[in-house]
Parts: sequence; structure tokens; C-alpha cells
Amino acid sequence: MERIVECVPNFSEGRDLNIIKQITYEIENVSGVKLLDVDPGATTNRTVVTFAGAPEAVVEAAFRGARKAQQLIDMRRHKGDHPRFGATDVCPLIPISGITMEETAEYARMLGQRIGYELNIPVYLYENAASGELRRNLAACREGEYECLKERIASSDWRPDFGPTDFTESVARSGATAVGARDFLIAVNFNLNTTSTRRANAVAFDVREKGRPKRVGDPIVGQPVFDEDGEMVMLPGTLPGTKAIGWYISEYGIAQVSMNITNLTKTPLHVAFDEVSDKAAKRGLRVTGLETVGLVPKSAIIDAGKYYLRKQRRSVGIAESEIIKVAIKSMGLDDLKRFNPNEKIIEYMLAAEQKQEPKLIDLTCKEFAEETASESPAPGGGSISAYLGVLGAALATMVANLSSHKAGWDDRWEEFSDWAEKGQAIKDDLLKLVDEDTAAFNGVMAAFALAKGTDEEKATRSEAIQAATRYATEVPFRTMQRSFDAFEIIRAMAEHGNPNSVSDAGVGALCARSAVMGAFLNVKINAAGLKEKDYADKIVRDGAEIEMKAIEAETEVLRIVNGKIAA
Repeated sequence: MERIVECVPNFSEGRDLNIIKQITYEIENVSGVKLLDVDPGATTNRTVVTFAGAPEAVVEAAFRGARKAQQLIDMRRHKGDHPRFGATDVCPLIPISGITMEETAEYARMLGQRIGYELNIPVYLYENAASGELRRNLAACREGEYECLKERIASSDWRPDFGPTDFTESVARSGATAVGARDFLIAVNFNLNTTSTRRANAVAFDVREKGRPKRVGDPIVGQPVFDEDGEMVMLPGTLPGTKAIGWYISEYGIAQVSMNITNLTKTPLHVAFDEVSDKAAKRGLRVTGLETVGLVPKSAIIDAGKYYLRKQRRSVGIAESEIIKVAIKSMGLDDLKRFNPNEKIIEYMLAAEQKQEPKLIDLTCKEFAEETASESPAPGGGSISAYLGVLGAALATMVANLSSHKAGWDDRWEEFSDWAEKGQAIKDDLLKLVDEDTAAFNGVMAAFALAKGTDEEKATRSEAIQAATRYATEVPFRTMQRSFDAFEIIRAMAEHGNPNSVSDAGVGALCARSAVMGAFLNVKINAAGLKEKDYADKIVRDGAEIEMKAIEAETEVLRIVNGKIAA
């Protein structure tokens, strides 16, 4: 899975568009980063920038943005309604996919260290990157704002984690920066079939983590209850990691519950939707749909789609695009306006921006066959073998899904859903190997085309050829492994799946066995060119063992299939 991190720096300039543009230019000029949103505010005199990409690229882009902000923004003259203590006021990193919070926090520390020591800006680490519990809270780090910064950076309790502790002219100009790692924040609005802000607020108070004030007598107008310290006693809401209020939107003519989900682990999107719907229903209201504000991570939508499929007792082992459709319809994401996954899901936005060579798997069946039959040596047997594996896994997955929905087998839907989900994973891995095998072959050709005029060039060329050849050996070996993995599902479907589709399981076995054997031919021919003979001998031995097992598995599946057909 590709590693993706989001960064949302807040710069203390929201009025001068020229300054804002210069900062964002530095960010979007970093390869591997996609600028997703720029939101300036004149009253706050603050601009929130959102971008995402590979973690290393994001760290570099954030550093360059902070460096440009240091050059252009003078905090001695800054005024605005929003709390702030630096030109780059806050800079959080957020894990999106393929990376843990712990890893993201480490990248935040690396970024903080660079800003502190290369730019000489005082840096405070907060939230999951914090150096201590007292510094987790951003408000605590920024207490007193810019006006108190001189005393705080010199104090024993609030010395910065990185950077200077003296209030030099440079620090007076730049202020300090808070760098952190936090969970993804999703801003969503729940559409209600009412125009009443008061009723929308009542639902919001029911669910938000903070809840509502405890009152004596009437829960709405009764006197609030205070504790012995004079603090108002709150009755917590039902959704942890959420903040919510009710409001009326004249554009749509409806009231909404506006919510920030600050911890998707504690409160997934679909859980929030169901809970708000339940609390609204108890107050005589109905949630007609959900509006997302900004971008959402793919996992939030996929998890929702699978959740609602399981509630329907249907297989979750279907294509990603179909799961997303279920999520859209289940939560009414298209209630007010069209929900386009390519414009709303972060990973899809990033993928659309990446300029890549055309992929074989994006061709039509006819185009793929014609490309294979052309005079070009690629795609060749390795890519075709991987695609045969795709077909084998796909057929097994089809039988699992048909079995999951078979009339009279309602109590077995989850059993077959699990098989279908495994099949989808194998199919998706093998789809990637279709193009990866051709890329590996092209890499070998590129290595052979390197210059060989001098001894140094010859040595470099030889090393490149060996590295490319080893990779070209490993790719078909992975095709063998994943294609053989499909036999577990194929056999289960032949033995226990919908009997009307048993022949499909049989064809799946034929495809998977051919995929293994075809890929093994590529392993052997490429391994023959390796100078690492111990490695070459081992991968060929391991490949031969997989091939033998695949042939045995195919024989067993065909015995089961022919037995059922003849019965």
C-alpha cells in the first residue's frame, strides 16, 4: 500500500494573496506532493493550506513553506482574530494510508528538528509528536500567543523542543511554530428534515463528546449544575472524538448537525451517521443525508460501505468502486450535490495527479490482446501469466459471491463473503503484477542499453544488469506465489460453493495452474542470467516446489468438479 501523509499548515497571513501564492508555490513545486486546498481568511489573517503525498516529500514541502513564510511574514506587525504565535503557526502531519501514527509522529519530529535548527525558529512538538504529556495540547503550547513568546522560550518549563531560546531579531520576526502529528479530521454535516436550529442543536448535544450541561429540572431551561470548583457539570454525549453544533443553512433551506470527527478510530464515519440518525429519530426528525466538507480518506468510505453491506448480510468481497457506491447511497452522500469519489477521496485525488505511463490493465480485452500480438516484446509471458492468475482468482471470487447470495443459503452469507474478500485481495495483487512484470522486463532492456565504453561504465552496466535481472526473476516468482494462493479459494468453492457454478471453479483452477507454470518459465529464464548462483538455485528450487503443488491442486479441483458435474 502506498504511504500517504497529509499536512495542514496554518500561515499567519490571510490578506496578501501575493504572499500566500509565494508560499504555496514553494509547496506545490516539490515532486510527489499535491496541493489540495488553500483557504485564506481576512478576519483571522490566516491561511490554512492542505497538501498530501509521500511522507518524505511532504516533510520537504512543509519545510520549504515554513522557510518562505519566515522570509515574507513579520509577526511584529501581525494582527488577526485567531490565536497565533508564529509565521508558520501550526504544522500538523496526518497519516492517510500505509503509515502508522507512530511513524507519522517520527516524521513530524524530523520536520520540527529541521525547522528549529536550519531556520532557527523555536519549535514546539504537540499531540502525538509531543515530548511530554503537558505539551500534547496545542493551546497549552501556544498559551499567551506571540506576545508572551519572549518569556516562554526562555523559561525552564516551556523551552522549545528545537531551535533558539533567545528572542533574537530573527525569532521576533518569525515567532514560533508548533509541529505535530494528529488523526485525520473529517468535517461533515448531517442534513435534517427540519428548519429548526434548536432541534438540530439538541441532536448535536446528544452525540458530541462534550455533551450538554447538566441541569436541575427541565433539561433545556433548568438551572445548570456546578461542581465544587465552580465548573459546569456536563452530561457527555455518545460519540467520542467528535465536536458538533446545529445550524440553519439558507442555501439548502434545512438545518444541519455540523460535526468534526477528530478521531476516526474511536468514531468511524458510518458509526457517526447511524448514531445521529438514531438520536434524530428519537426527536421526531430524520437524517436525509450526509455532506462531507473537504476531502476524506478512502478507508472511511470503504469501511462504511462494508459496514452497510454486512448489515444487509451481503458479501463485502466486491470491487472497491461498488463498495463506494453502497457507502454513498447508504449515507446519502449525494443528497444535496453529487459525490464524486475522484474529487472527494484523497487517494483518488493524488492518483489522478500522478503522471504515469498507460497501464496494461487499463486496456480493453481487445487492446490487451492486440498489444500482446504486436511486434513489441512486452507484454510477454510474465504479464500474461499474471493475468491468468487474475482470472483464476476472479472466477473463484465470483463463485463465492454467487454462493453468498444464493437463495436458501442465507445463514452462510458471511462464510462466502470472507472467501470473496480474500479472492479480491489476491486478484488486486496480481493485477499490479501484470504491469510490474512488463516494467521489470523493460528495466532489463534499459540496463543492457547503458554505455560500456570505459571500464567504469562496464562495471556500472554489469551491476545494473544483475540488479534488473534479479528483480525480473522476483516478480514472476511473486506471481507464482499469489496465483497458488488462489487455489485455497478455488478448492473451497469447488467443494462447498454454489453447485451451479462448479465449472467456473474448474476453469479458475486451470487459469491458476497455467499462471504458476507460465510464471515459473520466466523465473527460470531470468535466473539463468544471475551471477548469484546460490540465490538463483534457491529461487528455482522454490519455484519448482510451487509448480508441483499447483499441478496437484489443479488435479484435485478438477476431480471434485468433474465428480459434481457427473453426479
